[in-house]
Amino acid sequence: MPSIDIINLGCSKNLVDAEVLQTQLRSNGVEVRVNPNPVTAPTVIINTCGFIGDAKEESIDTILNTIQHKGGEDGLEKVYVMGCLSQRYKIDLQKEIPEVDGYYGVDQVSELVRDLGFTFHNELFEKREHSTPVHFAYLKIAEGCNRNCAFCSIPIIRGRQISRTIESLLEEATFLVREGTKELILIAQDLSSYGTDIYKKPALVELLIELEKVEGLEWIRLHYTYPNLFPDELIDLIANSNKICNYLDIPFQHISDNMLKIMRRGHNRTESLDLIRKLRSGIPDLALRTTILVGHPGETEEDFKELVEFIKEIRFDRLGVFTYSHEEGTYADKNYKDDVPQEVKTHRASMIMNIQQEISADINASKPGSIMKVLIDRQEGDYFIGRSQYDSPDVDTEILIPIEGNNLEIGMFFDIKITEAEEFDLYGELVS
Repeated sequence: MPSIDIINLGCSKNLVDAEVLQTQLRSNGVEVRVNPNPVTAPTVIINTCGFIGDAKEESIDTILNTIQHKGGEDGLEKVYVMGCLSQRYKIDLQKEIPEVDGYYGVDQVSELVRDLGFTFHNELFEKREHSTPVHFAYLKIAEGCNRNCAFCSIPIIRGRQISRTIESLLEEATFLVREGTKELILIAQDLSSYGTDIYKKPALVELLIELEKVEGLEWIRLHYTYPNLFPDELIDLIANSNKICNYLDIPFQHISDNMLKIMRRGHNRTESLDLIRKLRSGIPDLALRTTILVGHPGETEEDFKELVEFIKEIRFDRLGVFTYSHEEGTYADKNYKDDVPQEVKTHRASMIMNIQQEISADINASKPGSIMKVLIDRQEGDYFIGRSQYDSPDVDTEILIPIEGNNLEIGMFFDIKITEAEEFDLYGELVS
């Protein structure tokens, strides 16, 4: 049996691309391992990220470290690179790192499979394996993005939005649930615009109504809903749903009107605050996650102070922060000077995370004594590790339940009483 190792880097959308690849390879009788340590197969495929500077650096370092082993005692013979980095910089990479046996963009999985000497089976697209624990899976409902944010390279890498049909998504969701999936995490660069290209109107609500009908599916989680043109009818749907988690990931990025205009976000401060008000009024039990970008060209101390006050006032349940990096080909790269020093960017990001740490600790301090429905993800050390509907895998709060005295099963739901709280973790015990 031929053997191939896949090294997967980047976001959950990249993860789905890698899962499509591994499904195709296994259908051809290939033994596939994802992110093995160490790499031992004669062929390695690196699925890269090219979104921001740190991600590009990690991808290049991984390529360089891997090709060093070609022809050595480990038996590595071939190295292939796919994904965002090779989509953006294929020609440069071919010149700078010719030791790689082939570079493939984000939409060239079929070409890679065929060049490896195997058959690409189109009918398997909705029947992909997934490399996450079987009880949760990412469902990519669209590719690309039609937004024009100044700092973002996604439209350059992945092109304009291409939505998948509701029928194909239902087929995939039904297949995944039959295989044991209990939680589907919907991902796209912009969930809010899903369907506008194929249905000529936003169709996220219609998709969710159909997904709710999938028997055996217990949680549906929404990632990356854009604040501009947010569908108001989605608020009522979430509030009245038994399956859609009371959780939304909305990347506001900033709150200063000056910065939102410079960033070309398409919404302003008032609209952002109005949306948050409507969400928290319509879904009182909502966990709201956001992403903030600091150090963008043009960000003044006044802009940053306004952002800090916004975060203190809104008290997001979950928050991530990035520092701006100039990305080739973006509007910001062509039109702005990267005028905020790196040390200032780093300081601002650290300051915001310190504030969020206090907010998170305060929010978590109110949880002991409450009972939550918890999905058990894994066992680690002396604890079962689980999540409530308010938390997404890998990025949010986890609930730790001692193994001793608690008879739990990975991939199953349990009622857990919260007993202790830390800044980013909760502790609990099984409700008897």
